[in-house]
Amino acid sequence: MILIDPPLWPARGRVWSHMVSDVSYAELHAFAEELGMPPRAFDRDHYDVPSELYQAAVVQGAVPVGCQELLSRLTRAGLRRRKVVRESLRARSAVADASGVQ
Repeated sequence: MILIDPPLWPARGRVWSHMVSDVSYAELHAFAEELGMPPRAFDRDHYDVPSELYQAAVVQGAVPVGCQELLSRLTRAGLRRRKVVRESLRARSAVADASGVQ
């Protein structure tokens, strides 16, 4: 199922939604292509959808959900991909803490 959260996320002079699938990336990419989204709009595990396309996504079949539900369903589906930078920083911090190095 394709899910979309409300357009609440400001960036680059626009407001954005996140669009995900709780089934597969293949389903998400096919839906985004049908919606006319460029591949560059895909970010790790979701598409950034400008507010102008929100209603078109819903009409096409995306199910509107809140931000927390979107994240929860993406995670439960095993499709959540966290930023590598955060994980890398956490790992370095854990090593530094364990070794006593600041």
